[in-house]
Amino acid sequence: MSDEELVRKIARHNNAMLFAVLYDRYAQRVYNKCYSFSNSQAEAQDLTQDVFLMLFVKLSSFKGKSKFSTWVYAFTYNFCVNYVNRNKQRLMSDKSDSISESTKPMAVVDDDAEIANMRSEKLKKALELIDPEDKKILLLKYQDDISIKELTSILDVGESAVKMRLKRAKSRIVEAYNKIP
Repeated sequence: MSDEELVRKIARHNNAMLFAVLYDRYAQRVYNKCYSFSNSQAEAQDLTQDVFLMLFVKLSSFKGKSKFSTWVYAFTYNFCVNYVNRNKQRLMSDKSDSISESTKPMAVVDDDAEIANMRSEKLKKALELIDPEDKKILLLKYQDDISIKELTSILDVGESAVKMRLKRAKSRIVEAYNKIP
């Protein structure tokens, strides 16, 4: 049974057993997205559960204008962006603690894998510093490999607006990345 057929049946009958099928299909993908917005596995698991609770409640609002998988990704990203915005003050406090802890002397690294990992850690820190909307569009485009056309339906804006938002987000991530020591 396709996702769209499942959604229609679930919305029509509020069938939690059928919803479990959708959960099984999307739980790992939703978790991965939540994890990219969270600080820990436990927080990502909590966010994933919250996303699925809201999905069950809002399932009837799926109109089929895009693929269900695209709708789920957009729903998850919007949920996580809202979560980050609500908790911005707490996150700012956490960041200031981590900055003061990072004043330890730097170790000499010889291994190429460690160097590559350090760069990805620096990129992860840069992603935490930029606006959640910028993070969202960058992750959708480059981590999830979502096309410009799909982004237009997810973000509900035109193609030129998507391209401009991507350009601005890329500029901001490069700027944040270069500011990190």
